[in-house]
Amino acid sequence: MILAELALKLWEDNSLSEMAHEFEKLIASDTAVCFIQYVDERAIGFSQCQLRSDYVEGTDSSPVGYLEGIFIEEAYRKRGYARELLKECENWAKKKHCIEFASDCELKNEDSLHFHMAMGFEEANRIICFRKDI
Repeated sequence: MILAELALKLWEDNSLSEMAHEFEKLIASDTAVCFIQYVDERAIGFSQCQLRSDYVEGTDSSPVGYLEGIFIEEAYRKRGYARELLKECENWAKKKHCIEFASDCELKNEDSLHFHMAMGFEEANRIICFRKDI
């Protein structure tokens, strides 16, 4: 599955079979969608978004369209492909009656932060999550 292969480049801690299974479930859902970006019949990126009905940091409505992941092969970056994929996600969320769209990134992921800011997102909050074995 092309989508799973692309997703592994973004979420490297998974296996191909795990990614394929996860995306099969997402594709079957009416609360999630994935888009693949092609250049000359070659898949070079994807985006995945879904509806979140639980509280989303910095939002006031529900459901909220949420960008779960976006990836473009390095050789194709800075050409507007991620912007196109994001626009597809936003349009899908509007069709699902969302009036807000949100996303997140890791604190250390400067590339993602710059992408989000360039795409018109505003920072809602910064958090550090904790866990421990008990």
